[in-house]
Amino acid sequence: MISFQHVGKRYPGGIQALSDVSFDLAAGEMAFLTGRSGAGKSTLLKLIALLERPSRGQVVFDGRNVGKIGRRHIPYLRRRIGVIFQDHRLLTAKRVFDNVALPLMIAGVSFGEIQRRVRAALDKVGLLDKEKMYPPMLSGGEQQRVGIARAIIARPPVLLADEPTGNLDPGLSAELMNTFLQLNQAGVTVLIASHDLALIKRLGQRVLVLDDGRIIDDLPQRLPAVQTSLDD
Repeated sequence: MISFQHVGKRYPGGIQALSDVSFDLAAGEMAFLTGRSGAGKSTLLKLIALLERPSRGQVVFDGRNVGKIGRRHIPYLRRRIGVIFQDHRLLTAKRVFDNVALPLMIAGVSFGEIQRRVRAALDKVGLLDKEKMYPPMLSGGEQQRVGIARAIIARPPVLLADEPTGNLDPGLSAELMNTFLQLNQAGVTVLIASHDLALIKRLGQRVLVLDDGRIIDDLPQRLPAVQTSLDD
């Protein structure tokens, strides 16, 4: 599903974010991306979602070299990828309902179906009672959960998350990770950037370790894919 082949990314000014990164993520697989701040985790996710382009090497998504996809075809690729941003990126002048509904509105889904799916997504992240509120009225953790609901509303085959539990308490973080596990078991390919090593260890999924823009370790899954509870 996703393949990095000797990928490097250098930003203007000479900042080398990634150097010779290679790995494969199979369809339906779940993995964590970890490493210290500045290791290149966010850049790696942005390359998959075509928010950035590699300076060298190839990023392949579903058999296509995304670095060579023309600008007009980018929206079609992005519809297949749900992205949870670290900084939420919510529309502050729009209600929670409208923020979550946006991908379905763009896709031309009927309003009745939008209502059903938005409320189901908000219920999944525990925000059904906040649908008429505006993002500035919510806590940082609640805004993060709105972003998660928006990312999963269109049922994308791939879900990318950049520090999704950064603003959540431990209990809510565990519930959210359980939701990611359930999505993965339904066939969604999931890649999560996180520095929460304790939570990652408990989940027992594959872990890619980044340091100074390079993958220095690739730890295999330790638990069977059927595990869904974090209470053991």
